[in-house]
Amino acid sequence: MQAGGEGDVLVVVDVQRDFCSGGALAVPDGDVVVAPVNRLIEHFRHVVVTQDWHPPDHSSFAVQHPGRQPYEVVEMPYGEQRLWPTHCVQGTPGAEFHPDLRWGRAELIVRKGFRRTIDSYSAFMENDRTTVTGLAGYLRERALKRVFLVGLALDYCVGFSAVDARWLDFEAWLVEDATRAVAVGDSLTQMRLRLEAIGVKHLTTEELLS
Repeated sequence: MQAGGEGDVLVVVDVQRDFCSGGALAVPDGDVVVAPVNRLIEHFRHVVVTQDWHPPDHSSFAVQHPGRQPYEVVEMPYGEQRLWPTHCVQGTPGAEFHPDLRWGRAELIVRKGFRRTIDSYSAFMENDRTTVTGLAGYLRERALKRVFLVGLALDYCVGFSAVDARWLDFEAWLVEDATRAVAVGDSLTQMRLRLEAIGVKHLTTEELLS
């Protein structure tokens, strides 16, 4: 398909050390996304990358909830929140981008999850569904209308970014081979059903580059 031109943007979600092999919250086969993501970065004129950027006492960390374990779900003021291992802490090696990721071509880095009391999956909006990151306004001001999503992880940050892209009236595409899932319980199945229901489109790197 014809993609990567003036109206298109590649959004590379959270390809960071802590989400890759050996990281604090390693996504299975997370490192596999780096090669296709790099190919896409070279193809697209416009690239945005996101970076999980938590303070050390972030409320989504299980250690902040005595008696709770990672991956349990708790109630926060803004609704249900899954608890995670401590990860992507500001200024630590785990928060850095994967060393092989060619992120230097990005026109914008969106840091998210830096507010201690609110987690942030989506590149567009935090989990309270009120606090915005500013990405939507940036894309609109630059007349970028088609959003192609890659990175980690499909069933959380990538998926929620796709959901919000559609909710904000962008055309959203998921590049299947350039993302991987955490797959906690039925999270991947539920996210795929949600993406299908709202019209997120799917393709592979080869299909996009052909």
